[in-house]
Amino acid sequence: MVTYIDAATAPLKNTGQIRLYGPEDFEGMQRAGQLTARCLDALVDFVQPGVTTNQIDAFVFDFGAQHDAIPATLNYRGYTKSCCTSINHVVCHGIPNDKPLKDGDIVNIDVTYILDGWHGDSSRMYALGKPKRAAERLMDVTYQSLLRGIEAARPGNTTGDIGAAIQTYVEAERCSVVRDFCGHGVGRLFHDMPNILHYGRPGEGVELKPGMIFTIEPMVNLGRPHVKVLSDGWTAVTRDRSLTAQYEHSIGITADGCQIFTLSPAGLDNPVDRPAS
Repeated sequence: MVTYIDAATAPLKNTGQIRLYGPEDFEGMQRAGQLTARCLDALVDFVQPGVTTNQIDAFVFDFGAQHDAIPATLNYRGYTKSCCTSINHVVCHGIPNDKPLKDGDIVNIDVTYILDGWHGDSSRMYALGKPKRAAERLMDVTYQSLLRGIEAARPGNTTGDIGAAIQTYVEAERCSVVRDFCGHGVGRLFHDMPNILHYGRPGEGVELKPGMIFTIEPMVNLGRPHVKVLSDGWTAVTRDRSLTAQYEHSIGITADGCQIFTLSPAGLDNPVDRPAS
C-alpha cells in the first residue's frame, strides 16, 4: 500500500513512503535544478570532437565548486566521477575516461548537483559535429517523449499515465523504451520513492499529488529495448549495439500541473533544436 508523508517530518532516508514537499522546498529544488541546467548549458560549447569525457567530468566538478555545490555521483556507492557520460550505444551510467569524443558521436551527460542539501538531477544529449540522421531522429523522439511524460504529470493522474504517454509515443515512432532503469523520487535524497517507469498503462501505479518531487528520464533505443551491464558494474549498453538516447528533468507536482526545476535558462534542452554553431 502506498503511503504519503509530510517531507518536513520524514527521516532523511528512503522509507518507502512518498514525501510531499512544501513551497520553500520547491524553491530549494529550483535553485539546485537551475545550477545543474546552467552547467549543462555551459557544456554545449565545451563538448566537441577531441574532448575526452574525463575533461567533461573535470568541467562538471569545477563548475559545481565555483557555485558551492557538490556532484552527487562523486563517491556515491563507489562511483568515482562527478557525472555520467554515455556515448552512442551506452544507455546510462557511462564512466568518464581519457578516450576522445569523435565527430558524429552522440553523448548523454547526466549531472546532479547538491546545493544547500537539494539535489538538482538532469541529463541531456549532445551531438558532436554532424551525427547521422537516425541519431538526430532518435534524440528528438526521446526528447519529445520526455515532454509527453511531463505533460501527463499532474494531480489526479498516476505514474502509469506518465509511462503510457512515453511508451505509446516512442513505440509509434518505431523505437523502444528501456525497462531496466526508471525515474525516481528526488529532493533531500538522491534516490527516493516513487519509481517512475517509462512504460505502463493509464490509471495504474501511484496517484500523483501536489508536493511530490521526482525525475522523469526516458531511455529510448533505436533497436530492441534490452540492455546489459558491463563488468565495471555501472556501464549499461544496448544488447544489440543500437544507438540509444536519454533526457531527464527533475519536476515537482503543483496544484494544477508540474514545475520543471531543471529547464534550460538558455533554451538549450534539445540539441536538435539548437542553431548550428
